[in-house]
Amino acid sequence: MTDRWVRLQLAVDAFDEERFDAYVRKCRAEGITLTTLAAVGDTPGHRRALYELNKECAADIPERGEFFPFDEYVERRFGTPSYDPRGIVIAQDGDTWIGMAATSRHDGFAFNEMTGVRAGYRGRGISVAMKTFGMGFVRLCGVPEVRTLHHPANVSAIAMNRAMGYVDATWTDL
Repeated sequence: MTDRWVRLQLAVDAFDEERFDAYVRKCRAEGITLTTLAAVGDTPGHRRALYELNKECAADIPERGEFFPFDEYVERRFGTPSYDPRGIVIAQDGDTWIGMAATSRHDGFAFNEMTGVRAGYRGRGISVAMKTFGMGFVRLCGVPEVRTLHHPANVSAIAMNRAMGYVDATWTDL
């Protein structure tokens, strides 16, 4: 695993929500629904569905390695003080979960933990739409910045975040 992670941050007040809301509107026009785990219900079945979606999307992360077993995923994703189901954005095509963007609240910042879209839906701006939709949760948290972390070979995710206004950062705490 690399130790050269790309650390990025976004000042919440600097985010041009109006510009990126076009991605949210485009998704809706294409029949893609954006919601949260809180809205659909933080149930055992939905946690399992999120796990399967996260596992599938995480397979494309460079050097990711084996994904967590379900019990460990539940502990890591839902068993922490930073977890809030309002921070888990889900993109749906009908009843099918096609994307997720997980953001958690920390002391003084929010953290984009994972954003992923199923392969057949990529290239349509769904990731940007989910992250834009998720800024509502970030604003509820009342924090000044959002942080994210990427493997340096994950160039598409890094480029997407930079296009959204994220800049290189030197923080080391999570």
